[in-house]
Amino acid sequence: MKTSWMIAVLVGILGLSATTFAAPETPADATTPAAIAAHIERYRKGDLTVVVHDAQGHPLADTPVHVAMTRHAFLFGCNIFLLRPEDTELWQKTYQDEFAALFNYATVPFYWGSFEHQQGQPQYERLDAMVQWCGAHGITPKGHPLVWHNVYPKWAPVEPEAAIPLLHQRVTDIITHYSKTIHYWDVLNEANSPDLKTGEGAWIKRDGPAAVVGTALDWARAAGTGTPETFLYNDYRLGPENVALLTKLQAAGKLPDVIGIQSHMHGGTWPLERLWHTCETYAAFGRPLHFTETTVISGPKRQAKGNEVVKDWFTTPEDEVTQADYVVKFYSVLFSHPAMRAITWWDFSDRGAWKGAPAGMVRRDMTPKPVYNRLLQLVHKDWWTDATERSDAQGAFRLRAFYGDYTITATDAAGHVATQTLSWPEAAPARQVVLTMP
Repeated sequence: MKTSWMIAVLVGILGLSATTFAAPETPADATTPAAIAAHIERYRKGDLTVVVHDAQGHPLADTPVHVAMTRHAFLFGCNIFLLRPEDTELWQKTYQDEFAALFNYATVPFYWGSFEHQQGQPQYERLDAMVQWCGAHGITPKGHPLVWHNVYPKWAPVEPEAAIPLLHQRVTDIITHYSKTIHYWDVLNEANSPDLKTGEGAWIKRDGPAAVVGTALDWARAAGTGTPETFLYNDYRLGPENVALLTKLQAAGKLPDVIGIQSHMHGGTWPLERLWHTCETYAAFGRPLHFTETTVISGPKRQAKGNEVVKDWFTTPEDEVTQADYVVKFYSVLFSHPAMRAITWWDFSDRGAWKGAPAGMVRRDMTPKPVYNRLLQLVHKDWWTDATERSDAQGAFRLRAFYGDYTITATDAAGHVATQTLSWPEAAPARQVVLTMP
């Protein structure tokens, strides 16, 4: 009964056909290489037909057609905290080039204590430059986080009555400021583990996590009215307490637009079965899923407490190979799940990485680790559509293609060229593109 209900929800919310669902799979069944490949084929691709006509509308057979993907609809991302667009140093240029070559999604830092170190002096200029860089490179930015008990300003009040109006104003001001440039927001982080020494933490203690998350989402939605915003709730505690929080939000009609799942694996990697089970658990709420913060290290396992920085935590060649092998499987499982819409890596480089961990896809000197090259192969080769074929007798070229943005071109025998672009979102219906030769 539970599985049938979950499937019905996914059909309605994600626009999938009920016929696409086979019999229920166990996590072990779903994470075999064959199952992963079948799921990717089923859920990440659609049927695309390109039809070529002459100027009179007659089909043109035997005409070369090129279908060239230019961007994934799925969001492959990373935090971009080291970005300094104005910096001309070689390491910064390399950081930017390597980031843009792999990712189409970037998490931009809005931590209250650093964004507004002094009350009334928010650092919009620095964040504006980061967001503008993302736009210039075809990268979708996400703001993170608007409400959180960590990186709490020293000047901010610890009493809920005084903190709540300031938090409300902060959410409203930031979303309004970026209404044309940022449409994804981590509205509230980690309500299941509040720091009671902060105003936000004391508010959660007083009113409960679900009430606080629901209120913050209300603020965000009011500020984002009229714009295509996507608001997330983000947490690393994925057990019964988080399920209970989301259940309360669902009962109140206040679920986030997307459920954010953290997976920092400094102490060891998750079994693939756990990964699939986690996706199934949260897909049951009928919302798309994002893995919002993913860490897989390329060095020895450590247990650094909180935000403790370990100074001698270095990458090793052996662990880099292990990191790459696991990440390929990790990304493949997530990319194969129908509810998943984004994966965000946490810290692109070992330089400045959280906890000092060797968590990057590139090393401190910005040279790529094996994981970078393996993921580049997956995202831009294996999971990419670039096909050329001649049209059939009806002037058509039919193919299965990954959801995303395309440039589609036909060239006739006289050298005339017809081109169209296509933007094809995740789980959208089959598409037909008609190219009319001049």
